Amino acid sequence: MIASVSGNVLVAGASWVVVDVNGLGVKVFCTPACAAAARVGQPFTLHTSLVVREDSLTLFGFILGSERDFFELVQSVSGIGPKIALASVSVLSPEEFGAAVAAENIAAITQVPGIGKKGAQRLVIELKDKVGPVAGSTLIGHLRWRDQVLSGLQGLGWSSRDAEAACERIADFASADPTPSVPELMRAALQTLAK
Repeated sequence: MIASVSGNVLVAGASWVVVDVNGLGVKVFCTPACAAAARVGQPFTLHTSLVVREDSLTLFGFILGSERDFFELVQSVSGIGPKIALASVSVLSPEEFGAAVAAENIAAITQVPGIGKKGAQRLVIELKDKVGPVAGSTLIGHLRWRDQVLSGLQGLGWSSRDAEAACERIADFASADPTPSVPELMRAALQTLAK
């Protein structure tokens, strides 16, 4: 995974930027607000999420790590791809989205282009247990370790069946620590797959 990109901005479009990373121009798709914050010739750091498809590798970037987490969380819902997830980040902040899901506020979620009433209801159903109240406000919770490890293994090319099996094998290891480190769990899962 490519977790972040830093370098001078070479070019900025309406919804993308090209960042010079040691002589390599990396095109990163982002929200219009993020693209507007980029200044040609100036240093810029983006928190990124790499979306792997059969025919493409596409990098999406965000100013805040919480926006990247929000983008990845929305994609975990069946039928939601990166374009709608990026539109969600463009329209709602992670806090606003978390509050809308927790309150089952369908009207707020349908403000996102590409999400209708049924899509908003599916988002609420599938994400309700992944957002929670924190200090009087509602924030996106971190994806559960299992979701992160599954996503990471599948991103490395393992089938969903193999990834699920690896997660089952490390479940006891993960439950021994109340706040498991995802990198440690990924290493443990990869070790079970290597055997």
